Amino acid sequence: MKMTRNTILLSLFLLLSASFFSCKGHKRGHVVIHTDSLFIDMNKEIAAKRAQQADKVFTGLARNGMNGVVLYAEQGQIIYERAFGWRDLNSRQKDSLRIDDAFQLSSDSKMFTAEAVMLLKADGKLDYDDDVRKYIPTLPYEGVTIRQLLNHRSGLPRYDAMADKHWPDRKKPFSNDAMIKMLAEKKPEVYGAPDAGFFYNNINYALLATVVESASGQHFEDFMRERIFEPLGMTHSYIYSMRDESEVSMYMPTEVHGHEMYRSGPVKTQNDYLNGVMGDKIMYSTVDDLYKFNLALDHQQLLPDSLQREMFEPGSPEWKNDENYGFGWRMTKLYPDQYFHFGWWKGYRSLIIRDAKHRRFLAILTNTTALIPTDVPFDFVADTTVQLPEAEAWAM
Repeated sequence: MKMTRNTILLSLFLLLSASFFSCKGHKRGHVVIHTDSLFIDMNKEIAAKRAQQADKVFTGLARNGMNGVVLYAEQGQIIYERAFGWRDLNSRQKDSLRIDDAFQLSSDSKMFTAEAVMLLKADGKLDYDDDVRKYIPTLPYEGVTIRQLLNHRSGLPRYDAMADKHWPDRKKPFSNDAMIKMLAEKKPEVYGAPDAGFFYNNINYALLATVVESASGQHFEDFMRERIFEPLGMTHSYIYSMRDESEVSMYMPTEVHGHEMYRSGPVKTQNDYLNGVMGDKIMYSTVDDLYKFNLALDHQQLLPDSLQREMFEPGSPEWKNDENYGFGWRMTKLYPDQYFHFGWWKGYRSLIIRDAKHRRFLAILTNTTALIPTDVPFDFVADTTVQLPEAEAWAM
């Protein structure tokens, strides 16, 4: 049975009071009940049990090939965090991963791009139902709105397939501007009419990064730093930009290298010309910085609740395979209280889960392409056999 802090404290008070008044033949005295201390001690015991559950789950995943960092929080406090494995799996002197290591988030970057768009909506600089061509005039497709980009309902073509076909020099970065110019010139065939259905497509969030630049008058990476990372104290988070680079470097400038996993062993992933496109990927962050962002969503540090909650509303009337998409977050009927996103790009995999009902948060960042059985972390977050008492201050 789920109990709030007040319920627990009241029960303890009544129990202790009853014990006190039932003691006959004793001198009257003054009893001081330190309920806050009792509550804290109870929380510590429950948190320790939950941490043991977490360690069993994630140590098991590590034994089966997970190389990365994990953070689990509940009721606003970190319950468990641990690093497993190595920064560079090919190094002769292997350097162990650390909790404060930054990983590429891959598609988990999308929730931050969505937040940037929502901040501009709050600023009055755009509306969700604006035509995208108001901000990107050369886009050769009619009737596409910002909301459709956020919900993956634009029907637009894939930019990576277009670039693979038409970008001649893979040693030269392919940028958001280059993508828009190529769309205008080549006009690749769309997947469907705007708002006709859900189709997950990276081009939607790549275009949103350009919308952010057009509406704010700032480079995307600068806007993200000034409006999200710095205000929240996300000191290890950044957008990797190839804006001023004329040639693709051999490797990404990071201490935590991505790895492709082959039967013969891990191979360090080289940099890629498509890494010049921002918005849909290419953000770097740590599990602790992601936890700070989750707290900001809890306590409306960036946006008021009336605006922030739209991020978690289903964007499609239909639930394709019992799944839906809000603004940068996925949702499924299988776990109705959980909002999540997967990341997978060029040697990195990640998973972020936010459980609104039980106020739980899980971040898994890995630097290999090794598969993580997704049912294991989802079941762990949903497991209520051990749970902390509900915190008093909680907003969705």
